[in-house]
Parts: sequence; structure tokens; C-alpha cells
Amino acid sequence: MLMGLLRRQRQVEPTRASVPAGVRLYAIGDIHGRLDLLDHLLDLIQEDAASGSDLDRYLVFLGDYVDRGDDSRGVIDRLATGLPPSFGAIHLRGNHEATMLRFLADLTIGTNWLNFGGGATLASYGITLPSAPNPAIMLLAAQRALREQLPPAHRRFLQDLRTSVTVGDYLFVHAGIRPGIPLDRQDDHDLMWIRDEFLESPKDHGKVVIHGHTITFEPEMRANRIGIDTGAFATGRLTALVLEGDTRRFLST
Repeated sequence: MLMGLLRRQRQVEPTRASVPAGVRLYAIGDIHGRLDLLDHLLDLIQEDAASGSDLDRYLVFLGDYVDRGDDSRGVIDRLATGLPPSFGAIHLRGNHEATMLRFLADLTIGTNWLNFGGGATLASYGITLPSAPNPAIMLLAAQRALREQLPPAHRRFLQDLRTSVTVGDYLFVHAGIRPGIPLDRQDDHDLMWIRDEFLESPKDHGKVVIHGHTITFEPEMRANRIGIDTGAFATGRLTALVLEGDTRRFLST
């Protein structure tokens, strides 16, 4: 499965960019139900942040918290209620959260969601896909069960997710942007789903774009973007990009 998702990476030092003075920011790539890796990475971040106790410290999560791994429920619970109190936190919406939310109201998305990992999310909420004479009945039962089992705090967390945030010279999104479109006119669907048109573009987007969504073995650096989805659900490697001033470095499980 991973090889089918993996993208060949090319490394080019990104355009010089910075975050505001007095800020250290940790951008975290796609988690996909791996609470074990999230907890490990948060420990690494807290150790790293001890050297910047006089700084304003922020966590920016790039989306895809659910599906594929075995503890989507635990990941959402940690993000919604259990992050270190000494950090500000910004949570972005990935295409997997968008699809999960849509499934609560729209059965037609159910088969697609199950095909790219939704069954693991249902299982994390104690939901077993029932036997049924046809797929529509099975999906209806799963939808009803998820509506019942999803805690209100988790639903609010999913509904309140943002699709982008700008900090200094960086734009943070889940998937990427539509090249040639002003940043303030980007479509949310592109921010969560776009791939090749963005990944192959050499254009200067006005900001260095930090994103997940597309798996590479190592963080991918290009002149106009940095990708940090290292396939945690399959590789055991969850990555954070650390930004302070005009410096960049990485932490990884």
C-alpha cells in the first residue's frame, strides 16, 4: 500500500523564509491513527522546547489524524483535550477528516471512505461493520453507529478544523494550493486534496508552503514548499518541522 502512495522526492533548499521573532513553531505531518507515534513525537517536542522556554511555542497539525492506523479515536482525543499546556495549537483539516465528517450525513461517500482507511476509524470507536444483504444497508448501519459513538467533543473538534494558516513567510495547509491563484482565493477542496499540479509547480507562491498529504521517505524540500508526510501509519515515522527565525530542522519518531 505504501509503495502505491509513495512519491519520488527531490531536494532543493527552499526560498529563505522566517517566522516572527520570539516564536518557535512545530509543524506535524499526517498522523493517521498512530497515537503511539504522536505521543512519542510530543515527548520529543517537549524535550526540544526546553531550550526555548522564553519563546512562544506553537504546534501546527497538518491534518489526516484519522484512518489507516488503529487508534483514530485516541488521536482525536489527544488533540482535542490532551496537548501540552505550554503550547499554542492550530489544527488543520485533512481530506480524511473531511470525508469522515461527510460520511455522518452522506452515505454516498461511505464506500470511498472505507476503501482508504475508514474501517480502521470505525473500529477505533468500537464499530464493527455489520453483515448485510447489500452495501447500502451495511453503510447505513455504520453511519448510525458512528453518529451514536462519536463523542460530542470529537464532532466539535472535527467541525472546527481550519484549512490553512499563515505564520510569517509560511503558509500551512494539508495538501497544497492551486498554483497561480491568489492565496486568499484558494478553494478548500484544493487545500485538502490537490496533488500533482501543486507538487510539480516551480512557481513562487508568495509564501513557502508547508504541507503533508503526499508521502515521501524523508521530508521533501523544494524551492517553494516543504512536504512532511513520512507515512507514519506504515513506516512508524512521524515527522515535525521546527521553525525558528529563519532556521529549519526536523524531529522524527
